[in-house]
Amino acid sequence: MKMRVINLIKRAAAVLLLAPALTLAADVSVKLDKAPVSTDQAALQHGAKLFVNYCLNCHGASYVRYNQLENIGLSEQMIKDNLLFTGEKVGDLMKISMTRNDAKTWFGAAPPDLSVIARSRASGDGSGADWLYTYLRQFYRDSERPTGWNNVIFENVGMPHVLWELQGEQVAKVSDDGHGGKHVELSLAKPGKLSVEEYDKAVADLVSFLVWMGEPVAEKRKAIGTVVLIFLAGFFVLAYALKKNYWKDIH
Repeated sequence: MKMRVINLIKRAAAVLLLAPALTLAADVSVKLDKAPVSTDQAALQHGAKLFVNYCLNCHGASYVRYNQLENIGLSEQMIKDNLLFTGEKVGDLMKISMTRNDAKTWFGAAPPDLSVIARSRASGDGSGADWLYTYLRQFYRDSERPTGWNNVIFENVGMPHVLWELQGEQVAKVSDDGHGGKHVELSLAKPGKLSVEEYDKAVADLVSFLVWMGEPVAEKRKAIGTVVLIFLAGFFVLAYALKKNYWKDIH
């Protein structure tokens, strides 16, 4: 009986701790932008470059090997020269050296593996690609956060804005959305190395690469599926013709 009471108290405490965060998330009105996902090899190669340079320091992709990038048009030598910097081998998984314990100490939580992030972020609001495309363009300066950054669709996020040198610095203006929630409007206070259009294109390439990582054989699967459907359609025609020929004398 005593243990049941203790468990009930723990559950109630957990609910109370989570309630403020859930309330904050529900108050912000956000519409996901449609991600212009591309299967073009040039876009995927650019996305791979951005991923290795800006994401792979903290986020691993432990279900993908470097040599799989040959499927997006990179040669083994290109992978060695441009994407391997700390003694990794071409056949190695795209892991990071930071341990989960160190990550929890430095960031409060271990950064997620990004192998299937584009699939896991899908929801009723849009695809995982839509979420990532919007998220990476919605960072803004917030002096009250430990990293100095916040995000419109992931309020109080622990991740800093690693692409800020490319995008620049945005500031937020919060207003009432007329439905009891908040509307956050961003404006560019300090330009980055890229224009708005160039940054959006860079994020689209990065998101396209993240989508590709979630299923590197997606294009091959679709091609095989098309062939199978054509075969089944042809088989149906032949089977129907055989059925008519078989039953014509009976009828």
